[in-house]
Amino acid sequence: MTNVNADWPTEIRLNSAKNQLRVTFSDGAALDLDAEYLRVFSPSAEVQGHAPDERKIVEGKKDITITKLEQVGNYAIQIIFDDGHDTGLYTWLYLRDLGEKHDVLWKQYLEELEANDMSR
Repeated sequence: MTNVNADWPTEIRLNSAKNQLRVTFSDGAALDLDAEYLRVFSPSAEVQGHAPDERKIVEGKKDITITKLEQVGNYAIQIIFDDGHDTGLYTWLYLRDLGEKHDVLWKQYLEELEANDMSR
C-alpha cells in the first residue's frame, strides 16, 4: 500500500501547451500525465459509470487540452477540458495511481479502442 503522506502533491503544474500536467509528490515522485490520458480515465460517473461494467471507452481525445484546474479542498483537483468535460474529482491518490499504472492502463485503453474500431 502506498504511504498516504507520499501521496500529497507539493506542486501541480500545467505545461504551456496545456496538454500535460506534472504532479510532484512530497516523496519526490514526479508524474507527467497527458491531458488525453487524464480525460479518457476521468473519475467521473460519465466515464467510469456506477459499476466496473459500465465504464465507457472515450475516443477522439488525442488533441484535447486542459483549460482550467480548480483545487477542491485539500484532497483533489477538478480538471476542465476544452471539450467541456468538467466532472469528476481527481484526488491526490487517484492522480498517483494513474501515474504509477500508466503503462498498463494506456496499453489496455489502446487495445480497447482497436477492439471496438475506435480511434484516439
